[in-house]
Amino acid sequence: MRNAKTERIIEALEPLAGAQGFELVDVELLGTAASSVLRVYLDKTDGLNVDDIAAASSWINACLDELDPFKGSYTLEVSSPGIDRPLRTLEHFARFSGEEASITTAPQKQHNNRSKWTGLLAGVEKGAGTVSIEIDGTSYQLAFADIKKAHIKGKVDFTRKPDGRNDDVV
Repeated sequence: MRNAKTERIIEALEPLAGAQGFELVDVELLGTAASSVLRVYLDKTDGLNVDDIAAASSWINACLDELDPFKGSYTLEVSSPGIDRPLRTLEHFARFSGEEASITTAPQKQHNNRSKWTGLLAGVEKGAGTVSIEIDGTSYQLAFADIKKAHIKGKVDFTRKPDGRNDDVV
C-alpha cells in the first residue's frame, strides 16, 4: 500500500540500483509536503560501506533531479536496511522465510480481527499472492496485496563478545 509518488520513485530507482550492483530494499517517504524526507534503503551481497552509500547518493540524486517528484526541497537519506530489514516484495518474504517478522495489514483488511502480526515467516505462495506467518503453532495466510508494512524482527545476541566468544566460557 504505497502511494503513487513512492511507487514512481521505486520504479525509477530499482533498475538503476541493479545496474550499480545494489538491491533496492525499500523507499520510505516521511514528513510533510513542506518538509519531506525520502529514505532509500539499499543492500549489496557483501554489505554496504560508507563509500557505497556516497556513490549511491550520487546516482540517486541524479535520478531524482530528472524525475522531480517533489514540489519543494526534500532531504535524501540513503542507508542500509539495518537489523529490522523492511520486506517489500514476495521475493523478500521468500528469502527470509524462517525468520521472525512483524507484518501490518491495512485496517480494512483485517484477518481474524487483527491487523498486526508477529511470528515466523513460513513461506510464500507466489501464484496465490500470499504470505504465510506462523504464530504460536498456527499458520495464517495473508494476502500480499493486503500487507501495508513488514520487516524482519532483528535479534542481537548480547552474550557474545565481538570476537565470537561467549561470556560464560572461560
